[in-house]
Amino acid sequence: MEAADTRVLIYEDNPDLRLSLSHLLGGTPGLELVGALGNCQQVETDIPRLKPDVVLMDIDMPGINGIEGLKRIKANSPKVSVVMLTVFEDNDRVFQAVCAGADGYLLKKTPPAKLLDAIGEVRAGGAPMTPAIARQVLRLFPKPVAPRQQEDSPANLSAREQEILGLLVEGYSYKMIAHDRGISLDTVRSHIKKIYEKLHVRSMTEAVSKALRQGLT
Repeated sequence: MEAADTRVLIYEDNPDLRLSLSHLLGGTPGLELVGALGNCQQVETDIPRLKPDVVLMDIDMPGINGIEGLKRIKANSPKVSVVMLTVFEDNDRVFQAVCAGADGYLLKKTPPAKLLDAIGEVRAGGAPMTPAIARQVLRLFPKPVAPRQQEDSPANLSAREQEILGLLVEGYSYKMIAHDRGISLDTVRSHIKKIYEKLHVRSMTEAVSKALRQGLT
């Protein structure tokens, strides 16, 4: 049985970029573009009507901005993945989006191939971020006074799980972790699933946030 196409909804107020993203996603096998909207004023009715799996959300839009739209989506449809798109690496915006439950955070200048990879990654349970954004996220959290010893880890992470969590914190994608550690992509997913279970989180953003707050890496 073939897997169903990933349903993608775009919120982007720039008409040229909205059209460009529409052409990219609409012509990609495995993806189904269910809508391309210039604002998220009707987000609470758009989501149940269009039933997206992934939302690409412009962070700066008139009326209801992307962060407020993100909050409304997560309040009503928490299983929908939301990847924020922004022009600038703005510390405050990154922090607000992470706290509101963003599943990924990309710059609008992200190359098309990377954007498509990010959609696949977020569907697999990851939290795609450009390296520049990942560095911003790192700066948002104070470093722990002293690193915890492995045996003191409240999450009881294994040495390999701590390694992989550390790479997630540094902004590595699943593919990059697999290459760096010399393991398969499925093994990476298996480790990350266990990390999520032990940390009691549901997304990579939450895992990175918790790791930084508690000094788990």
